[in-house]
Amino acid sequence: MLDKLSALEERYRELEQLLSDPAILEQRQLWTQYSRELSELTPCVELYRRYKNVCRDLEDARELLNDSSNDEEMTEYLKKEIKALGQEKESLERQIKEKLIPADPNDDKNVFIEIRAGTGGEEAALFAADLLRMYTRFAEQKGWKVEIVDAHPTDIGGFKEVIIGIEGKGAYSSLKYESGVHRVQRIPTTESGGRIHTSASTVAVLPEAEEVEVEINPQDLRIDTFCSTGPGGQSVNTTQSAIRITHIPTGIVVSCQDEKSQLKNKEKAMRVLRSRLLAKYRAEQEEELAQARRSMVGSGDRSERIRTYNFPQNRVTDHRIGLTLHKLDQVLDGDLGEIIEQLAASSRAEQLRQVGS
Repeated sequence: MLDKLSALEERYRELEQLLSDPAILEQRQLWTQYSRELSELTPCVELYRRYKNVCRDLEDARELLNDSSNDEEMTEYLKKEIKALGQEKESLERQIKEKLIPADPNDDKNVFIEIRAGTGGEEAALFAADLLRMYTRFAEQKGWKVEIVDAHPTDIGGFKEVIIGIEGKGAYSSLKYESGVHRVQRIPTTESGGRIHTSASTVAVLPEAEEVEVEINPQDLRIDTFCSTGPGGQSVNTTQSAIRITHIPTGIVVSCQDEKSQLKNKEKAMRVLRSRLLAKYRAEQEEELAQARRSMVGSGDRSERIRTYNFPQNRVTDHRIGLTLHKLDQVLDGDLGEIIEQLAASSRAEQLRQVGS
């Protein structure tokens, strides 16, 4: 940690010199860039300088205490001073570690949540509908806007696949831990013998990408139109309003049929495509860093089982942090606050550990 702080302080001094350079003052854009960087470094550098002063004072006090010529009153004073300085040093170390944790640039973004039925057939599709309701209710409680981008319902009320967009400040920071395999244990409505079945659905949470973050060459796209369909394949309308976009270089396919307007469906599909491409590119670039995060809260890879919903015992268990709550009914009604807070705390603790190493 000290090496990182020394490097930051050195960069801070360098920026101070650059900002006083007349040549830099004439370059408005560069001056603004350096000013912003200096402003971002200032809180951490100021804490580090206070920390160095406290360390020096603590070392001086300890040397004085070891001096055999001290009288009893001076010895008592020095012991109190050493204790106070030690506490201040620990406090500054905690504050510095907090400052060194990099902010997630996606935290304030809107999200797309993709829910797909996994193992378990119709029961998995019904559980996908339960998850859709859970996230919708959570978003509504936050005052966020929810819209269905694409949906493939089943005849009895489930979903083979459903994609929703959630718009609201901090949506990604709250929901980013939800990616993974969600497992359900319950007696299906179709089970006559009363046996408990285990099914699963997958959830992928993607931050919505800005147009400037992902450049898409129109020549790389194949766009098909088709009629929207409902449960069982029945036609919803007879116009070619539904859109399917294929990104040829990656093979990513996105479809949208929620809107009656072909243009609106295309706009939604492009938003999802940009987010999927951004997630793909970042996953490829950050694989090494992601490995460290996976050890604590999971990578969000859909092959990981992250949570179990047990209906007979009204229990929900998040396997990444060993959290078990006996209020499954409330969780499925959108009460995700406690789970999200615990996951965020675990993630932050792991980041602090890495900063200190």
